[in-house]
Amino acid sequence: MKLAIIGVLVNLVLAGIKLFAGWFGNSYALIADGFESTLDIAASFVIWAGLKVAALPADETHPYGHGKAEPVSAIIVALVVFAAAIALTLQSIREIFVPHHAPKPFTLVVLVLVVIIKETLYRIVKRAGDKAQSTALSADAGHHRSDAITSVAAMIGISIALIGGKGYESADDYAAVFACVVIAVNGIRLFLPALYEILDTAPSPGVIEGVRKAAASIEGVEEIEKCKVRKMGVEFYADLHVGVSGDISVRDGHNIAHRVKNAIRKGNPAISDVLVHVEPVGEPYQEE
Repeated sequence: MKLAIIGVLVNLVLAGIKLFAGWFGNSYALIADGFESTLDIAASFVIWAGLKVAALPADETHPYGHGKAEPVSAIIVALVVFAAAIALTLQSIREIFVPHHAPKPFTLVVLVLVVIIKETLYRIVKRAGDKAQSTALSADAGHHRSDAITSVAAMIGISIALIGGKGYESADDYAAVFACVVIAVNGIRLFLPALYEILDTAPSPGVIEGVRKAAASIEGVEEIEKCKVRKMGVEFYADLHVGVSGDISVRDGHNIAHRVKNAIRKGNPAISDVLVHVEPVGEPYQEE
């Protein structure tokens, strides 16, 4: 949440600088970049809100917690980004056919600073998102990288317009179109992982294999089947069936289940809860 707030403050400053420099520097690519940063502000607020709700503890109406608020916020951000990309693309195409002055050189200095700041933020937020396995933070990191890429595109367009001189003024607008395409692709890329999480898509094979390996390490566990794991916000929930000898007592089976649960959570602290079904080996459940 602290990173999301920092993102809001940085985007607020950069959006103002880009819009000001773009307007007075005759660069529509920079203006489009400024609008993208303005959207980033709203996106960071949504991400922050999603993380705040996801951090709420479980209650009577949400026994599994509020983790789904995180991918929901990521989906909202992705859809807003994609819609903005379409709107900015249409405006950029219109600008290509409207005669205007070439951008001013000082706009390049602004863009160099933006790229450095945004790429730094991307690396910091991406590292935190990977560590916490947070879809929302990864989406926020993607925004910073997208902003850096669009700024590089604007730099190229402005450079061509300045070097080419008269007749090359529209290079800035073509750069804006390219930047919008990058924004749209990034919106789709952010949307899919969040959608997969909402649909309870299985996590990476490494997570499931870690659960099976931890369960198999417990004495008394003779087989493992139906191992399923789903992601809820930044946490995982595991559900598996372990086979034990049919000759042991209920108490012993119960103790084995608890040891399995503890081993799994110790092996992967991101796993919040484990549901262990104990079954006698070689005696499948029979429905009456």
